[in-house]
Amino acid sequence: MPAENPKSEILRTMPLHAITEVYGEPGLRQRFLDEIARFPGAHRDALTDALTLAARLHRDDRRVREPYLNHLLRVALRIMCYYRVEDVDVLCAALLHDAVEDHPCELAGLPEPQPHDVATEAALAEVARRFNKRVADLVRSVTNPEYEPGRDRYEQYREHVADSLERDPWARVIKVSDFTDNGVGIIHTTGPKLESSARKYRPLVPTFRDLIARSDTPLAPEAKSHIMDQLDLAEERFAAILD
Repeated sequence: MPAENPKSEILRTMPLHAITEVYGEPGLRQRFLDEIARFPGAHRDALTDALTLAARLHRDDRRVREPYLNHLLRVALRIMCYYRVEDVDVLCAALLHDAVEDHPCELAGLPEPQPHDVATEAALAEVARRFNKRVADLVRSVTNPEYEPGRDRYEQYREHVADSLERDPWARVIKVSDFTDNGVGIIHTTGPKLESSARKYRPLVPTFRDLIARSDTPLAPEAKSHIMDQLDLAEERFAAILD
């Protein structure tokens, strides 16, 4: 059972997965609120609204042993704390990066089911209405398309990632944080998903190394160096699982 009432001073010293293990969702929420406290009021309100929306949409979703919201909080926190990015649109999109893919009809207020394209476009329009077009465009870039039947889903996923991130440098920032949480954090995965996740993500390590190294990727050299170290660690863990 996660401990309660974590202190902000302690949370600032802890890695994100350590916060998750010790304090759970309340600890991650507190760290997030502490980080955005320095933002201007309108930006802080937008981020709080994005968190509230993400929490509602993913309220019943889980990742192995934890609420899915923990993953979304870690993705946004990693961008703030380790990549040193305070762009509110990027952070809102990070919190909502799976919302359109996982809950398009609920987000758009449509009855289910709907054709994939109809639900996706309506959900993205709702993100644009609630936030702005840039947030919606960022979410679009990290939202998986409908997969073609008869083709390997993981191969199609990797093709989409490479293609969408080629065009959208800021989406790279969101996706590499997502990838880090899934790849470096793979040691927190159990059962059959451990090997399937490693097979899904391992071929993307060289893609991310190339994309992050590019001059148009909007990160400081220190952040890029940190990400490269994390990609090396992810590759080590994939190798330990698969080789």
